[in-house]
Amino acid sequence: MTTIEERLQEHKQSLNIVQAPSELEDRLRNALEHVPTKKRNVNRAMIWVASLAAALLLVVGTYQYPAFAYYGGKLFNKIKLSSLSFAEVAEQGYGQTVNQSTTLDDGTVISINGVIADDNGLSLYYTVDRQAGSVFDEKGSMRYSVDKIQGFLTDSMLRSGGGNHSKDETHFEGVDKFDPVSPFTRTLTVTFSVWLDNGKRAFYPIQFKYEANKAMKSIIKEDISKSVPVDQGTVHYDSITASPTSTIVKGHYEMDYEGFPRFMGKTNLYVNGSEVKSWGSRGLAEKGMGFELEFDVLPTDKIENVELVLENFPGYQKVEEPISLASPSDLSFKIGNEKVWIRSVTKTDTGYDIVIARNQFTVLETDNLSVQAGGIVIPVSSISSSRPWDLKNGNIMWEQTYSFNTMEEPKWLLLDGFNYIKTYDKTISIPVDNKK
Repeated sequence: MTTIEERLQEHKQSLNIVQAPSELEDRLRNALEHVPTKKRNVNRAMIWVASLAAALLLVVGTYQYPAFAYYGGKLFNKIKLSSLSFAEVAEQGYGQTVNQSTTLDDGTVISINGVIADDNGLSLYYTVDRQAGSVFDEKGSMRYSVDKIQGFLTDSMLRSGGGNHSKDETHFEGVDKFDPVSPFTRTLTVTFSVWLDNGKRAFYPIQFKYEANKAMKSIIKEDISKSVPVDQGTVHYDSITASPTSTIVKGHYEMDYEGFPRFMGKTNLYVNGSEVKSWGSRGLAEKGMGFELEFDVLPTDKIENVELVLENFPGYQKVEEPISLASPSDLSFKIGNEKVWIRSVTKTDTGYDIVIARNQFTVLETDNLSVQAGGIVIPVSSISSSRPWDLKNGNIMWEQTYSFNTMEEPKWLLLDGFNYIKTYDKTISIPVDNKK
């Protein structure tokens, strides 16, 4: 089996021969700006477009090689890049030093120390220093933020971020992660926003030269194209990209209803049988019903097998039979693998209140929720907000009061069904070509 390190060595000779043009962005921009607005000859236009496409493909192919030499021996030294200051990162030979700053009207200095980029995103390392004799107020670093990074063919949104204050609260050191930037951009602009005391925002752009040859390329980049059927649709896993800073799995939902699932469920990633730490998930509304799962960097370059396991996901349980209300007082009934509790049935001035408890992520369908009383079906008239029910054994359920306008004591609860977190434990294997 060929390891990643061996594969990188194979590119070494190509790297010495092929180099990206330093004026790449300018050439591309000029070419796009000078496209003729009128077609005088269809055949010539088609030939011109085909030639430009071929040239772009050639440039793309050659432009990626410098990255291989950059990270060659440093991929798997287990450094948690997001937990270090940029000075520590730079000491290890990672990233691009920027050292660009801007001074706000109140004397605060915001500095971009450096960036680390790969196929999964761009991490921005920055600091905020308050003016002499001033500390962060109660709003802290939340007063300062950045929403996007822009450049040629680049409009990257913020994904996540965090940081720490110094002990004297005059200095903040942060790391923000953004969507990937274009490898063709030569200049990036980061616009910081600041909330002023008058409630308005001021904007401070910082521009710097971006060195795309210092971007680290992916360890694994594979199409998955596999799916798992669920109660109300299908979860599709489309691709996996393992870079030196993270591992991203992308997919999409095809559900029997409109909109995203109420919960995204839990998908685990295993490499050579060991679970890879999950860093969260997000829906990609701009891409239809897409989603993205982020995991830690792969624990090894000697990949034997990669698996995704859909541990749980929203399920739907249909209720076929009426539920008896004859003996309440914390009466539980089991439907499928879930329990629901009838805590009480109480007469009121306007009818009857029924208190129903369930697990936190179990949601009763209420469109047709009703009771049968005196041979008549009575729909629910009002539903209270959820409130906790502590079982005093480490478990907390959630209960609600359902009110019905009837003077007859209800005998049966009529329920179409409920949504809940269902255990699936479905495994799919990801083909990994170790000979790439």
